[in-house]
Amino acid sequence: MFWCVRRPLQAPICEHAFCKACINEWLSGKVSCPIDRKVITPNELKPAARVLRNLLSRLLIMCDNASSGCAAVVKLEHLEIHQQGCEHNPKRSVPCEQECGPLVPTNEFEDQNGLHSEIHRIVETKLRRMDAMQLELKEIHRDVGVLRSRAEETEAKSCRDSLRRATVKHWGAMISNPDSVLQAMVRIALTESGCPSHLSVQLMENAHESRWPSGLRANRVCKKNYEDYVCKRIPGTQAVVVLAIDNHHMNDDMILSPGFVMIFAHGVE
Repeated sequence: MFWCVRRPLQAPICEHAFCKACINEWLSGKVSCPIDRKVITPNELKPAARVLRNLLSRLLIMCDNASSGCAAVVKLEHLEIHQQGCEHNPKRSVPCEQECGPLVPTNEFEDQNGLHSEIHRIVETKLRRMDAMQLELKEIHRDVGVLRSRAEETEAKSCRDSLRRATVKHWGAMISNPDSVLQAMVRIALTESGCPSHLSVQLMENAHESRWPSGLRANRVCKKNYEDYVCKRIPGTQAVVVLAIDNHHMNDDMILSPGFVMIFAHGVE
């Protein structure tokens, strides 16, 4: 690279001129003129005479990026502008090849592309792990669902086995809106008969007409729609349990899982 005086500064007494960067570097360790050794300080330096600056500005200078392939030769006064946009300038900022947004110096392209590749590899690895975890989670949910269904079926069978088959003589005596006192009495009797307590609560929650199966609510006046229910009597009450496991023969809109309770004014044997 060809060196020349840039941004010239002049000594106050001897009037020797120097490149600004060079004289400042010299004076960082010494307090004298490099040529005649007269004492000077950085604060005493002043811009070189205009005639000298004009002469220097017209000098033809090779681009600093000549070693990178630039063949341009420009006047010194235009050199800085040329080098800022020089396509061979390794520090010229250009858009990232991966279109990630920021401007990247050309001499950092390789590092930037390598960084993108590494990020892409990490993201792909994490995504594969997430996919595997999601599949595993689905399998766990499926297994939990199977276990829950088995547990509910076991509890329902326990409740069924603790009760005897009921015969309803008067379906018209059904109480569609039992009050809380009546429901509490039936729930206690159901639990004392051997039905698991939390299952008793579930069954009793469905004792109100608003919680009955949709088909039963819509057709409760029609006896043929529910006389085929398999019912189990709750001891000491005029109430029966209709369990889903006993009534697979009924239409889907006539069944609830795990079941429901029907309370009567009379007619249950």
